[in-house]
Amino acid sequence: MNLSALSLRDLEYVVAVAELRHFGRAAERCAVSQPSLSAQIRKLEEALGLSLFERTSRKVLLTPRGEAIVAQARVVLEEARRLLALADGSGGALTGRLRLAAIHTLGPYLFPHILPAMRDAWPDLTLILSEGRTDSLLEELRDGRLDAVLLALPVETDGLVAEPLFFEPFLLAHPAGHRLCSAPTLSLNDLDPSELLLLEEGHCLRDQALAACGLSARGGGVHATGLETLRHMVAAGAGCTLMPLLATQGDAGRTASVGGLVDYRSFDASSNGARPPGRVIGLVWRASDPRDRGLRDLATLLRRGMPAGTGPVLS
Repeated sequence: MNLSALSLRDLEYVVAVAELRHFGRAAERCAVSQPSLSAQIRKLEEALGLSLFERTSRKVLLTPRGEAIVAQARVVLEEARRLLALADGSGGALTGRLRLAAIHTLGPYLFPHILPAMRDAWPDLTLILSEGRTDSLLEELRDGRLDAVLLALPVETDGLVAEPLFFEPFLLAHPAGHRLCSAPTLSLNDLDPSELLLLEEGHCLRDQALAACGLSARGGGVHATGLETLRHMVAAGAGCTLMPLLATQGDAGRTASVGGLVDYRSFDASSNGARPPGRVIGLVWRASDPRDRGLRDLATLLRRGMPAGTGPVLS
């Protein structure tokens, strides 16, 4: 096969279908008609002499050889983006498109806070936002499917840069009228482990809550699939949970009480002055990204504009 038969656009089509497992949605992402996208992929498959996808009426699957081709296509596209970034004279500034993702328990509550400042700082930057779980987001970041991720630190940083942004405390979310409402102070020792509600396995907030409460991975008997479901379980009187501060403020805060059925209470600092339970939020990106300077500028912007109620990261 001659190199002239390959195009970066065709590789973008292939990667989009591989990620979305759907030709129609891939065509929408690539701003092309589905027949055109399908035809180009067929043409590429013929040139390569192999099938990249298994096509059925209900789903699209990658073939074993297609998996290897898509993995290499991501590498080629990432290197092409680096070439453009080096050639545009921006000196590492944020330009073009930024694919920014956040963990599920952070994105819906932090994005509304940071977007105005980001739009002011980089009005020509095209932002593509998404959410996911920590492990999958880091995998997408390393594969070049994302450019930067907002999540709870620490994380494995091999080949990555992690910049701490701020400390987000946890609040206790409990049913209105709960016994802890009248307690003069509140510490983690006041919690009854049998009442603790958790997210299901795979959510980093679950592990953080267990660690804060000194419980094993088997702690907590009732699990929720998402933060809002967890909040409604508290409203239903099923128990208590640790809720990130940002999930109780702003637009979320107006509905966070679930009709007055949920109350929130801050934990008191420990007797030795240690901070109450919480998590450190950071921005993570690939160390090889040529826009390193721009991403550090973004981290500085987010750090300076940390949301109300959060605090600086202590060294």
